[in-house]
Amino acid sequence: MNSRFIAAIIFLSLPALVQAQTTLPPLPLRADALPLFVPKGFAVEVQLTADFNKDGKDDIAAIIKSEDERFLLVALGEGKGLHRIGLGELDAYPLGDATLSAPKGVLVVEDLTGGTTAISSLYRYRYEAATDRMQLIGDDVEIYSRTNQHDSTKVSTNRLNGDRVTIVSKLTDAGDYRVMNPKHSKVKIEKIYIENAPEPSETLGVGD
Repeated sequence: MNSRFIAAIIFLSLPALVQAQTTLPPLPLRADALPLFVPKGFAVEVQLTADFNKDGKDDIAAIIKSEDERFLLVALGEGKGLHRIGLGELDAYPLGDATLSAPKGVLVVEDLTGGTTAISSLYRYRYEAATDRMQLIGDDVEIYSRTNQHDSTKVSTNRLNGDRVTIVSKLTDAGDYRVMNPKHSKVKIEKIYIENAPEPSETLGVGD
């Protein structure tokens, strides 16, 4: 049986990974501080202070969540306040809090979702001055078994030049993994931002 088909079956069996369509909360475009960007019923899961546009002012990235919704938010410092430049939906049911970091001003978002079959993701966003938005420049996503029950697939994509590398690790009869040769491919080069970043499952080709 095709490993991608098996992964799709496993994915569809996980209620935590199947989400209904949601609507972005009505957040202000400007606020004096992060708490004013957080709607009623939401809380801050994790937050980060960095300088994404390299103007010397403190910018923020945060993940805000309610019981069944979760979003990545980015706002730049201006004067005494902040103006929001990014808001995108994330999987609502993570396996623990996400991790945010900003090496050299690039926002890195690491997340883990699912169950015994999990999807790990690492997204990199860089500030684009021409649009005043956070552009997706690369992402690494992987579906794997946390209990070593099936194959794993990792897809790494450079969103600036369209290079994609897919690596499958096959579960052997001995219970360990045999890493297959990487497969190189190209994806369409297009501008992607926080608001329209692909879900990890979409990149992996599992689920609907």
